[in-house]
This record gives sequence, structure tokens and C-alpha cells, in this order.
Amino acid sequence: MTPQLMQAIKLLQLSNLDLVAYVEAELERNPLLDRGAEAEPAGEPEGAPAAEQPAIDRDSGASGGEPGTALDSHGGGDAAEDRATDFDDDGEPILPRPSEGPAGYSEWAATGSGGRDDADYNLEAFVSTETTLADWLREQLTLAISDPVRRMIGQYLIDLVDESGYLAGDLAAAAEKLGTSLAEVEAVLAILQTFDPPGICARDLAECLAIQLKDNNRYDPAMQALISRLDLLAKRDFPALKKICGVGDEDLADMIADVRRLNPKPGLAFGAAVVQPIIPDVFVRPAPNGAWLVELNSDTLPKVLVNQSYYAEVSAAARRDTDKSYLADCLQSATWLVRALDQRARTILKVSNEIVRQQDAFFAHGVEHLRPLNLKTVAEAIGMHESTVSRVTANKYMATSRGIFELKYFFTSAIAAAHGGEAHSAEAVRHRIKQLIDAENATDVLSDDTIVEKLREAGIDIARRTVAKYREAMRIPSSVQRRREKQAAAAN
Repeated sequence: MTPQLMQAIKLLQLSNLDLVAYVEAELERNPLLDRGAEAEPAGEPEGAPAAEQPAIDRDSGASGGEPGTALDSHGGGDAAEDRATDFDDDGEPILPRPSEGPAGYSEWAATGSGGRDDADYNLEAFVSTETTLADWLREQLTLAISDPVRRMIGQYLIDLVDESGYLAGDLAAAAEKLGTSLAEVEAVLAILQTFDPPGICARDLAECLAIQLKDNNRYDPAMQALISRLDLLAKRDFPALKKICGVGDEDLADMIADVRRLNPKPGLAFGAAVVQPIIPDVFVRPAPNGAWLVELNSDTLPKVLVNQSYYAEVSAAARRDTDKSYLADCLQSATWLVRALDQRARTILKVSNEIVRQQDAFFAHGVEHLRPLNLKTVAEAIGMHESTVSRVTANKYMATSRGIFELKYFFTSAIAAAHGGEAHSAEAVRHRIKQLIDAENATDVLSDDTIVEKLREAGIDIARRTVAKYREAMRIPSSVQRRREKQAAAAN
């Protein structure tokens, strides 16, 4: 692979922040590159992002035409450019590229900057970045929850956690926005509250302390009573606390000592590092005609142009061969970068349009209606390779009326329909299993076999072992354990 091919592939999977950093380095290094906003003439400028993109019909799911460009530096592009990040018969990406790699490519690939001159050599580039609280929680979320629907809910809740580690949002509002039940959101929150550090994702101080006490196996009825009256503890009203907790002076002193050893702000263990907010790459909005409007976030797209006038001026004055060669390299590098950015934007928009078309029911009705979707389906629909779609969906986010989601979360596995109908999303099936179990009572606890029968009656063909696997993944006990728990709860 040539340096341009390797870098074009990398551009596809860069996040918007990493892309901006790379383009900034190129602007500093290459005198023939200009910022689009600074170089735009009046009227319709070269390199300007399209204002709107074709709407996706909610009923038919069809796009209203070929997606527009976000960075068209060549007057609209052609069919060859539309295929620029596809793959040829040998499996290599097809890219419009100069004969030589962009000047400075090797240096940038090694250091993440425009060069490796001694004056620019930065040892800090080799220091790993500090893990933020949100990053730490997302890592645990990936390990704890395999269900993409619950991951969506978990990611949404993590975004509501402040720097002290407290959940600042309202669960009912989150459930309504995501189109799911409050019980489902609470179940995901219960999993998040088992994460490290202890006490994380609590909704108030009492819950934060209770989580830590449970983790230390110290949350007995007396301690529970103490935590419920933190106002009296703050007033140092020990006689009232002894009466409420039913303990003596010595036991109360031990309980207060245990509370004082807890961390009231567990999130601060990760320091005060600035946490970058997630900036969406794509916006999805309802259109007036009932369709979905898919737009690129122009604020995240670096706008660069090739300054042909300056090139003509300096090349005419160049006399030495080394000067002419340098200018030619700069022109090739600048042209390649503008085209690569243009194609990257086109590809993101095409993939996003197809995701919205395929997952129309999710946007309209919520997470329970996620459809089975894989990379191959999207790749075939837009005429690209699966590897290209995979790279595009990495580190890209879509802002919708239901929240901001990473593109890869819309790809789900499928379960066949019982009567040859449309396949069901595995996430939707998990949600259906959860609903069935939540609706049972102590006298009618459903076995896995009974759940299989009910799902088949609803047109979902699934094996008993699959139901058991999904149930265990959701941390739901067996029917025997559930029956005992419900009977014990009824007796109390």
C-alpha cells in the first residue's frame, strides 16, 4: 500500500477531533492549503458543505436521491470520486491520489504531527492520556453488557454522570426519550452502580453511601436507618439517631466511623481533567413531510482549499529544481487531502442515510423496534465494501431525537421469524423476554420452555438455550429462583 492509501483508510476511521488535529498539522506544513472559511468568495464557494441532505421517507425508507457532498472541492464530484473509498478486485481501496505520497506523511504517521524536526519534537506525545471517568465507565459497560439496546441505555446514562460521579438526569425522562420502559432503564442503572469506583452513578448522597456500604457488606437495617437520616447526622443529633437505629452509644460510634470512611464524591478519583463532550458527526431530524432529514455536522468538517493562485505565483518565480519539486509535492499533497476529506464526508453520509433507512422504526418508536442489521446489508445497499462501512462507523456519532449514539450500535444480530416472515433483532427479542418475565407473578412464573412457546406464538423462532443465554446475560435468575423470591416477597 502507498502512503496515501494507508492514510486515506486512517482518515475514514478518525474521530472528528483527531481529524481536525491532522488537518491543522497539514495547514501549518503545506503553504498551498487554505482554510475554507477564510478563502471562500461570495456566492457558492468551493469546499462549502451542503446545507441540507435528501430526506429519508419514513414509510418507504427510500432516500430522496443521491446524498449531497459535505466538502466538494471539485465542483460536485463524479462517479469515480463516489467510489473513491471502495475496494478493487485485489482488496485495495480505490482512491484519487498523486503518484507520490503526501510530503511529510511518514513523519506525521510516526508522531501524529506535521513533522519530526528537533524543534517540534514533543516528548509529551509519548505520554498516555489520563483515563477519564466516562472512559472508565464505558470500558466497564462494554464488558458488563453485551446487549446493544442496553448499551445504548447505559451510554445515555453515563453521559449524564457529573465529575463527582453522580447521575444528574431523570430516569423517567430518559426512558421516554429512548422509547423504553422505566423498569428497563432502572435495570441498566443497577448494573452501572456495580461499577468501579464504588458509589458511582448514584442519584444522591444517601444512595452513594448505601452502594459503598453494600460493597463492604455493612448495609444492615441499622445502617440503612442511619443513611436515611443524614440530616440528623449532620446536626450531630445522636440521641435521635440511637432511637431511630435501635443501637447504643458504642454501636452508633462504630457506624458513624464507617460512614466517615466512605467517599462522598467517588468520581473525583479521576481528577479534574477536562472531559471532551461527544460531538455528533451526523444529525437526524424529522422532516415536515414525515420523512427523516439526515445532515452532516458541518462544524466537525475541516474546510480546506487548494490555493491555485498562490501556486501559480510562486511556481512562476521558482528557478531551482529543488524549489519546483517542493511546490509540486505540496500541490499533490494538498489536492490529495481535499479529495480524501471530500470522499470521507460522502461516505459517512451514505452510510448514515442507509442506517436511518434500515432503522426507521427505532427512530420513530424506540429501542424495542431495532431491526436486524449487519455491515454486509449496508455495504450492498450503498455499493461499498464491508471493510469501508466498518471503518466509517468507528468513532462516529449520530445525534437523534432519542439521544446521541455511536453508529456501530445500530448493527444488531438477527433471529429468524417462526413462519418465514421478517427476522427479529436479537435486542428486540431480549426486550420481549424481559417484558414477559416482568409481567409474571408468584403463581405463574415462566420457565424457559414456556417463554419459547410464547415467543413462537408471537412469530419468533428461538431455541430454549438461546432464551437461557439471553436471560442470564440480563442477570435474570432461573424460574425456580424467581418463584422462591416472589413467594418470599409475597409472604412479607
